[in-house]
Amino acid sequence: MKINELFKKKKVVYSFEIFPPKVNDGIDKILNTLDSIRDLRPDYVSITYSAGGSKNSRTKEIAQIVKNNYGIEPLAHLTCVNSTREEVERAIDGLVDIGVENVLALRGDRIEGEIKSDFSHASDLVEFIKSRSDINVAGACYPEGHPESANIVEDIRNLKIKVNKGVTHLNSQLFFDNDDYLKYIDMLRLAGIDVPVQAGVMPLVKASQFGGIVKMTGAKIPSKISRMYSKFADDPDALAEAGIAYATDQIVDLLSSGVDGIHLYIMNNAYVAKRITDNIRPILDKLNG
Repeated sequence: MKINELFKKKKVVYSFEIFPPKVNDGIDKILNTLDSIRDLRPDYVSITYSAGGSKNSRTKEIAQIVKNNYGIEPLAHLTCVNSTREEVERAIDGLVDIGVENVLALRGDRIEGEIKSDFSHASDLVEFIKSRSDINVAGACYPEGHPESANIVEDIRNLKIKVNKGVTHLNSQLFFDNDDYLKYIDMLRLAGIDVPVQAGVMPLVKASQFGGIVKMTGAKIPSKISRMYSKFADDPDALAEAGIAYATDQIVDLLSSGVDGIHLYIMNNAYVAKRITDNIRPILDKLNG
């Protein structure tokens, strides 16, 4: 099923994001994660591309497993800045051949010496995909602005170009301040961007996430999270429980505000996915009738 159809059927779309194992690693761990999250009934599962932009991605392999072995719709990430037109064409054809109907079009991380001139922006990739297939294309958005944009207004202008070229829904980068996100959605609507937007939520359940992923994305850290980290950084179990509680509260507030969907960055952690889903499932079911 094309994901854009889900937004026509549901008031709130709920999805998870996972990442493939490294090329030389087995897939047992990701299979264990999928075994555990299948019963949580996500509307779809997003599969990232390789970190750092490497072409040695197992996204296609995992997407095929998600669709055929687990009966869950996959959203396969596809990057372009380090690839030629021919390489991207083969990647698209490969996904279509295995029955993938949804792609998240991304520029990708630049790799020195690997950057090609065929695609400079995600919007170029969107246009190319739409020119050669009827695959459904999703895009990414940044509630606090893309780190390479001069300002949020410039970023939204670029986002509108991407949407106008064929993006049917957007997944947001992680954020922790709901007020900032809701103001951002207002800005998108004023700019004429009217496709559904899923709020990207990452539960902070490990101390390493504070200095790694959060720092890399540049997401603003509210004082509530800073206090949580200061209090529980040396107690992994307490920090995990506090992170789950914060993410649950954040999602409930987002659902109360009428968001189109929740995209949960679970970092392949099935326990976190289950705890949060169990917490919010009655609300999701009520909203979706």
